[in-house]
Amino acid sequence: MIPHPSKSPRARVSRGAVFAAGLLLSFGASAQDHAHHQTQQPAVQQPAQEHAHHSPPQADTGQPRTPIPEPTDADRAAAVKPAGGHAAHDDTIHGFFLLDRLERWSAADGTGIVWEAQGWIGTDRNRLWLRSEGERVGGATEAGDLEVLYGRPISAWWDVVGGVRHEFGEGHAQTFAAIGVQGLAPYKFEVEATAYLGQSGQTAARFEVEYDTLLTNRLILQWQAEAEFYGKDDAERGIGSGLNTVEAGLRLRYEIRREFAPYVGVSRERVFGDAADFRAAHGEDTDDTRIVAGVRIWF
Repeated sequence: MIPHPSKSPRARVSRGAVFAAGLLLSFGASAQDHAHHQTQQPAVQQPAQEHAHHSPPQADTGQPRTPIPEPTDADRAAAVKPAGGHAAHDDTIHGFFLLDRLERWSAADGTGIVWEAQGWIGTDRNRLWLRSEGERVGGATEAGDLEVLYGRPISAWWDVVGGVRHEFGEGHAQTFAAIGVQGLAPYKFEVEATAYLGQSGQTAARFEVEYDTLLTNRLILQWQAEAEFYGKDDAERGIGSGLNTVEAGLRLRYEIRREFAPYVGVSRERVFGDAADFRAAHGEDTDDTRIVAGVRIWF
């Protein structure tokens, strides 16, 4: 008779072996899990390390980390406010001269030359101004003027000026009393506006504006416009009442030095009203466009 497999001693041994092997496998998995948790434990303890990292620094010894030099008598004197306060204006005499335009062009009657210059001498608050501009064609002066003015600032960027203006050229010379303002308008427009009262009740006004556009550090484009008004006709000098002339120009200069800059440009002048009739009667143009070349100098 063959015994039943489940009741065989060999079968009972095999079952015991399988049971023991299962216990060993379970014990090994538990050990691996325990070891895995042991390796992850430092991450759990990281806040303790951060706490140690942010621990307060060591006690200060009271000595500076970088030695600070002892203050000298000069340092103490510089820190004291001056007893009389700072001077608002300087009484030292200075001077400045600008030849803004010295240019020539080819005219029908020969070579034409135009100049415009200004300068001053004095202190920050009181200055003597000289201004002059004019035109020569074929070796003869067609029109020119010289102004001698006293100037005084009325704000940080504006001066009021007053004095005399002397006109010369074709026809009789004439002298005017002058008063006006000059300075730097917003957006850096240079402005001159002057009113004149002359002989025989003649009145006049001149308005001029300039603006510089910096294309490079040395290449500069200058925009310029000027308008003249007169109160009465003066046929001998080609002057008409109302708006007399308007001139506009565009000049490109290169500053070889800040004080010396040659330039080329274009200028257009137009005459209006009775002044245009007077010029036409003498065979002169009432609308003239010129290609000019010149130099700008200051010191």
